[in-house]
Amino acid sequence: MIAIGSDHAGYQLKKEITAWLYDKNIPYLEFGCMEGESCDYPLVAKEVCERIVSGNADLAILICGTGIGISMAANKIKGIRAAVCTDTYTAKYTRLHNDANVLCIGGRVTGTGVALEIVETFLNTSFEGGRHQRRVDQITSLENS
Repeated sequence: MIAIGSDHAGYQLKKEITAWLYDKNIPYLEFGCMEGESCDYPLVAKEVCERIVSGNADLAILICGTGIGISMAANKIKGIRAAVCTDTYTAKYTRLHNDANVLCIGGRVTGTGVALEIVETFLNTSFEGGRHQRRVDQITSLENS
């Protein structure tokens, strides 16, 4: 299950991504603004990330204007490793090496075609583990201190 949410700046891109998820038969839960109305990205991040922490979603996608603000909010939530990705390379390696569980995208700076490639890469890449697990554990330790 994928949890996806956006504020008003990411609303249009969220619509494109949810249509793609639907076409690919990938189940998702949608949060944030539903009609393009103004809403606050920290609250959207919290609502979406709670689905990851509770185990009701495997991965999440968050979208705001640049992806930065919503990623900052998401990373305040214990158990979340959110990454802003602007290309498929970063999407691949944040999953392989960092075990990121939340993809953040900027709706005002990322075109639909690139965004869909980023989403596909993020969803289809698994954590490599091995030597990278130690570093993920160190991130978790920082979070718990």
